[in-house]
Amino acid sequence: MAVEHNTREIEEGVVTDLRERMSYGSYLGLDTLLASQHPVSDPEHHDELLFIIQHQTTELWLKLVIHELDDARTLLAADDLGAALKRIARVKHIQEVLTQQWSVLATLTPTEYAQFRGSLASASGFQSAQYRQVEFALGNKHEQMLKVFEASPAEHAALEAELHRPSLYDEFLRHLARAGHAVPTEILERDVTKAHVYNEALVPVLQAIYESAGEQTDAVHWRAYEACEELVDLEDNFQFWRFRHLRTVTRTIGMKRGTGGSSGVGFLQRALELTFFPELYAVRTRIGA
Repeated sequence: MAVEHNTREIEEGVVTDLRERMSYGSYLGLDTLLASQHPVSDPEHHDELLFIIQHQTTELWLKLVIHELDDARTLLAADDLGAALKRIARVKHIQEVLTQQWSVLATLTPTEYAQFRGSLASASGFQSAQYRQVEFALGNKHEQMLKVFEASPAEHAALEAELHRPSLYDEFLRHLARAGHAVPTEILERDVTKAHVYNEALVPVLQAIYESAGEQTDAVHWRAYEACEELVDLEDNFQFWRFRHLRTVTRTIGMKRGTGGSSGVGFLQRALELTFFPELYAVRTRIGA
């Protein structure tokens, strides 16, 4: 049967006069958002728009990750574990999107990127203040990183505030202590401006949570166990993102130095050795041993 037309009529009642109403575009600020891509290559290279949008969308997702981690920590401090885990679950989904995004940038070949890479000058993802905020929020504190943002007072202030705030792991362990778990005092009173480092004394505490939860008869241990696994998911996802970043950079620029002055691939490789929640991995060696 032949189709006489291939259009969909606008339903009666659909708002079409938006001159004095909020519209989709005005609500989302699309005039500003879609006018924020400014290629600097001359003549403008076709693929530079891809490069810009890839990194801009990453920054938008990082903004949401920061928003969720902020609230997750507030909820943990109030011992509202269920709501905190909801926030963490959302972050995990965002991480999956961020990791998949690398496949789009990976369509940029070495030859194509080389044609406009020089136009970036010293601009580099290393200088992403929001990425550093996420790392700080998860516990990878590094005070010297603040130097990178001295030229931007607002970014510097946000990162400095994050430096002095307990990380997600700090708040989780404090929550465990209030719930009756024997978290070592030195962890609860540690200097939160420093990166968390492995503490052997915490492993038996986590082991007790895992082994009691395995019986599925202790609701307190089961909730703590569930939270531990959510944090492991969070770190695994972060490592997947780091690894995908590393592989995308490797296939695009090889062993060249980064535009921001880093060693490039070698610098990213060393990041894979960093961990946020070391005891949550160490406990796996103990369970059932």
